[in-house]
Amino acid sequence: MKTIVICSGGLDSVSLAHKVAVEHALLGLLSFDYGQRHRKEVTFAAACAERLQVPHQTIDIRDIGRSLSGSALTDDLAVPDGHYAEETMRITVVPNRNAIMLAIAFGVAAARGADAVATAVHGGDHFIYPDCRPGFIDAFQTMQRHALEGYANIALYAPYVNLPKSAIVTDGARRDTPFAQTWSCYKGGDAHCGRCGTCVERREAFDLAGVADPTEYTDADFWREAVKRGAV
Repeated sequence: MKTIVICSGGLDSVSLAHKVAVEHALLGLLSFDYGQRHRKEVTFAAACAERLQVPHQTIDIRDIGRSLSGSALTDDLAVPDGHYAEETMRITVVPNRNAIMLAIAFGVAAARGADAVATAVHGGDHFIYPDCRPGFIDAFQTMQRHALEGYANIALYAPYVNLPKSAIVTDGARRDTPFAQTWSCYKGGDAHCGRCGTCVERREAFDLAGVADPTEYTDADFWREAVKRGAV
């Protein structure tokens, strides 16, 4: 199955790229610059493409991103500390982000003769991000079947959609995914902050998977307190 992977440069999408490279025919990686404050993640996607010896394309949708206001990822708002299970994390939602990226990716895939578009949405995203849930994935596949009817037949490949992030770590480790060469932190500093939702989720996933975490965190211990708060 000739597949294009939407790759942000994060742990999930880089692990997915390595999975597709082994199990399918990886045509290339597609990244998006939507004005995210942590856009340094895209350099990690480029490094992944070079490592897997496939093309990498970054599509500039910053004009669209500027219109998707109200998110701490695109506006001048503080990225909150804590676990994704906390209500404060809703400020990191970029409205319709995945739907926009997937629609573009399907167009690119149709133009390139791909059989599938792969996305790394996973079960841990369900609470906070509506466009990461199984219902959205199924509905988007149906919509694209109609949108491309008679022109292309492209599958939406989302193997992690019902799995926790710890399962992605396990899957990535099985394929020797270089986790140290991935970026998750929403704050986009020199090192992972260890305090934002995606850092806490990343650190917890390694712990649950029983896999050594090679990531450098500015605050390496905050995640334990955050996970306890999120479980309340």
